[in-house]
Amino acid sequence: MIKIMFVCHGNICRSPMAEYVMKQLVANAQQTSNFQITSAATSQDEISTSGLGNPMDPRAMAQLNDFDVPFKSHHAVQFTKADYDQYDWLICMDEANFLDMNCITGGDPAHKEYKLLAFTDNPQDIEDPWYTGDFKTALLAIKRGCEAFYQYLLTHTDAGKE
Repeated sequence: MIKIMFVCHGNICRSPMAEYVMKQLVANAQQTSNFQITSAATSQDEISTSGLGNPMDPRAMAQLNDFDVPFKSHHAVQFTKADYDQYDWLICMDEANFLDMNCITGGDPAHKEYKLLAFTDNPQDIEDPWYTGDFKTALLAIKRGCEAFYQYLLTHTDAGKE
């Protein structure tokens, strides 16, 4: 089983969109049983002191709906150092997320930490739509990144091989 965690700043926009886009990709390929896919935040900005995370941003949900990407109820969760050992791939959205993730994990000796668009021919950051307001552009970049990442997994791992 390939275990993937998508990571962004608050876990209410980009990383849950990536989680559900990737889940759709593997479901369409009938590979759901071969993957565990989730998402988390590098910050506690969207998580209350009681530990309850805020739900996914309604604008992110609207874009997922517009692109027919199924999703379920989602609440922000905190990325932790323990996640490093639990997941095979830790995929973030931008350089700030990458640095924050690396600080939390204390380094990346197994080379599990990547920016999502590193798997494309245009390895740029995915801007945070919470600040830009451009959720469509973010989702299109996430879709492109997830498709490239999935293709990478198919050619570089045992993904999709029965």
